[in-house]
Amino acid sequence: MMRGVVPPRLVALTLAGLAAFWSAGPAGAQVEQLCAVDLNGNGDAADTGETASCTATQEGNWLCPLQATRCTVGETGDYACPLGNQYACQTTVEGEAPLCSPNACTAVEGGGVTDTPVTDDPGVTPDGAVDEAGNCLDHIQIFSGRALRCRTAGLKTAFSNCCRDRGKIVKDGTGSSLTSLSTKITVAKGVFSGMSAAFSAFKAGQTAGQAASAGAKAFIGGIDPTSIAISLAINFMIEFLLSGCDQQDMEVGMLEGSGMCHWVGGYCSSKILGICVQRSQGHCCFNTKLGRIIQEQGRPQLKSFNSIGWGSPEQPYCRGFTPEEFQALDFSRMDLSEYYSELEARAQADIQINMKDKIDGYMQSVSP
Repeated sequence: MMRGVVPPRLVALTLAGLAAFWSAGPAGAQVEQLCAVDLNGNGDAADTGETASCTATQEGNWLCPLQATRCTVGETGDYACPLGNQYACQTTVEGEAPLCSPNACTAVEGGGVTDTPVTDDPGVTPDGAVDEAGNCLDHIQIFSGRALRCRTAGLKTAFSNCCRDRGKIVKDGTGSSLTSLSTKITVAKGVFSGMSAAFSAFKAGQTAGQAASAGAKAFIGGIDPTSIAISLAINFMIEFLLSGCDQQDMEVGMLEGSGMCHWVGGYCSSKILGICVQRSQGHCCFNTKLGRIIQEQGRPQLKSFNSIGWGSPEQPYCRGFTPEEFQALDFSRMDLSEYYSELEARAQADIQINMKDKIDGYMQSVSP
């Protein structure tokens, strides 16, 4: 078996287990009303315990359980809210004293919940004119990136931190700055396509085994074993499937942990009645670590990037250099030690692996 290649059967078994998990259905019923409160005073309600499902009341309304207080009987015998008369006393359990809450509820599907649209950046596509040898004759972008976002722990991610560093999964390489700009980004998409295929097949009524086979075929077909640590990718995929993270979260997780993304900034991506319940981070992700480093150190040298920089966290500006801009860069002013040190470490590891293979081969040849 080739080094680094995971047998299709292993991937199929992994996806079969995931399909069985999916068959159990969602963890809970759909929430009808939500409320959110900044309990710790940090400016948002994205932390655990700061959002809650509202409770239906006997009066036909909804009550937020956050900071809810039991109503007291007044001198007239009527219930009154100790938080203030502006808050209504409502009965959640028949026969028990009513409760009141200073926090409002809103329908999940209503205008009370707002989401910042996710930037769907396909990156640079090779759709220009080419010559007979396949060389681009149109507008060339060198070391182009793709705008992506990941979400930190919050309501939309089931309080999972989808931006957490999970280590280096995508293997780096110098790559061709002109012809293979999207190679490593495509690798990240390929992992997601495998689990998506399994999930789609399972939802369509196929058995867990059939769904797993569909996923394994898509997974292996979209992955170059020399470009990715497949065993890590499978573990990574499982972790993401069991969380509230989506495709962009996963792509950023793979590329950021591999040193291929530039962090642009954080922003609020979901609000309930104006209160932030989910924060996200905007990134520019590149095909290689070298591309990210040259972009970070080359942009400050060019006037064309002075006004816009890296864009905004909601809409990162990730375009590549034009040939004229690239020729104008002064590489003597760039610190590429981060990249060189990794090349040296990788060379040492390759030497050790090569020596081990030769020793193992010799021992096998002389063994009786």
